[in-house]
Amino acid sequence: MIEVPPKLTVKTNFRRPSDTQIAAFQGIPTGFVVDAMFGGGALSQNIQPLGGGRELNCVAAGPALTAECGAADVLALFASLKFIRPGDVVVSAFSAHSGCAAGGDGLVGMMKNCGAAGFVTDGPLRDYHGIVSVGLPVWCTGITPGSPHVSGPGSVGFPVQIGAQEVENGDMIVADQDGVVVVPFERLDEVIDNLERIRSAEQAQDDKIARGMRLPDWVEQFLASDQVAYKD
Repeated sequence: MIEVPPKLTVKTNFRRPSDTQIAAFQGIPTGFVVDAMFGGGALSQNIQPLGGGRELNCVAAGPALTAECGAADVLALFASLKFIRPGDVVVSAFSAHSGCAAGGDGLVGMMKNCGAAGFVTDGPLRDYHGIVSVGLPVWCTGITPGSPHVSGPGSVGFPVQIGAQEVENGDMIVADQDGVVVVPFERLDEVIDNLERIRSAEQAQDDKIARGMRLPDWVEQFLASDQVAYKD
């Protein structure tokens, strides 16, 4: 016989990036971060800024505080409020459930009051205008008026699967109008080192485009190589 699990499980030790590591990701576009991880880290495209970000300044970068809620339940998300540290991005796994909301303006408002920098979930939200009034950057899968349950089971601070990525507590979340990226805790310094190279390369390309570049040099070289066959 399967034992009844506890309604909530909370991790006792919460790892967190250093202040220097957190600062290194502020204001960095998500595309740069993905490039610094050689194309990895992006959550699936259905997790988008609330309402397309038309009324919210959806930009955030901070350590993940994870909540495993499961479909149609938000007990763990409510419990996570107790453990938010200023600058955290709350990441709530909702099993990609779309039948009801993964949160509303009340929860989002309390997150902001606790110091959260943003909220990411793989479910829809409710109370659109209320969330806009709160002003916390939010990424979700859409809008619905449906209400979730608050019954568990769930967990706070453990790895979650969301948007085709695994997110662990203390990973860096970088999110903007393009979407959401997760940087694993163990790779933070590597990615930070790569970001300067990516930033320089992007700036050099932008400068060339502004001066009228029509196609990159490597494309010209490739088209002139023996790797391309031209036929009438």
